[in-house]
Amino acid sequence: MNRRVVITGVGLVTPLGIGTDESWSAICSGKSGIGPITKFDTSDFNTRIAGEVKNFDPADFLPKKEANRIEPHISYSVAASLMAMEDSSLKIDSSNAERIGVLIGCAMGGLASLERNIELIQKRGPRRVSPFFIPMMITNMAAGQVSIHVGAKGPNASVATACAAGTHAIGEAYNFIQKGYADAMIAGGVESVITPTSIAGFNALKALSLRNDEPQKASRPFDRDRDGFVLGEGCGILILESLDHALKRGAPIYAEICGFGMSGDAYHITAPVPDGDGAARCMQAALDDGNLQPESIDYINAHGTGTPMNDVCETLAIKTVFKEHAELIPVSSTKSMTGHLIGGAGGVETVFTALAIKHGIIPPTINLDNPAEGCDLDYVPNVARKKDVTCAMTNSFGFGGTNASLILTKFIS
Repeated sequence: MNRRVVITGVGLVTPLGIGTDESWSAICSGKSGIGPITKFDTSDFNTRIAGEVKNFDPADFLPKKEANRIEPHISYSVAASLMAMEDSSLKIDSSNAERIGVLIGCAMGGLASLERNIELIQKRGPRRVSPFFIPMMITNMAAGQVSIHVGAKGPNASVATACAAGTHAIGEAYNFIQKGYADAMIAGGVESVITPTSIAGFNALKALSLRNDEPQKASRPFDRDRDGFVLGEGCGILILESLDHALKRGAPIYAEICGFGMSGDAYHITAPVPDGDGAARCMQAALDDGNLQPESIDYINAHGTGTPMNDVCETLAIKTVFKEHAELIPVSSTKSMTGHLIGGAGGVETVFTALAIKHGIIPPTINLDNPAEGCDLDYVPNVARKKDVTCAMTNSFGFGGTNASLILTKFIS
């Protein structure tokens, strides 16, 4: 018998703020975290805007010497994990360390470190490369460093499935607990790749918005005037526990995870299947995993990137799965406020979905002034909506045709 899995703590580092309260308050207010890029000179770039994390000091969460030796995606992960553990009141010691694990999705790792060390080799030679370079760059080090800092000795892994990485990580952590591999998991997603090569690369794909003069209006999923996604950075972490484990220690419970689905498009390296087939099969798989009917879902946190193909394909997929019920489901994209956090998107958006259930508030899709052709669902335009959310789905779809969907429900004992 699979064990029930609940969410007992959350932690956020986003372009909207440091900490869950600050980020959630901004989301509910429809505030944008997008602005001019400050990390490097963008004069020669087509895109000069992004969702940067602001006012974050890694020394607030790590020893100062160590904080200088790790990349932002790692420090964001440690910070969000410590916040989530405090929120959950989860303590790790010799009695439970081997039953608590870490699983964090990250698509691109320490790209900034790679750029710096390539430049260093070119200018000063290979002997000048830092001994910390490889540990700073590899994608699994977010999970590795969290494990080291909190003393979690259970399953330790990372997922690198592009923009679906965070959702896949949470889904696999859910499976680990269901099957008894762990009693609790620190799980989520992270990314920090607002760098010259990343912006140039996404520009070469014509994927990014060019609305440089109006950064806060640039991320506009499902809107007629959308022109691409806006890159963001940050981390979302959740504490997942078996229900028995959570109840035994009197932990607070945000929501229960009751369905996880995966699928592959087998179609194109960057584009989704035009009819949304892969996304539809993924959502259906999550419903099947939870033994749920489509009518159970009363909110969808969409992948909703703001690219022309993604928005239409996800809308088609929702209609395929939910049929006439699709018109009744509020669907919103929090990327309209955070930008697209790539591997971190699923972690942050799962936290927002859990908070929607806890607080009875559906986040809006801001900048939605004129719905695009083919985008005709209830996208909760511009203003958050009060609603009792009992069962919600969150979607993440990535390059290479990799898809992930999670279903969260209000906890009922």
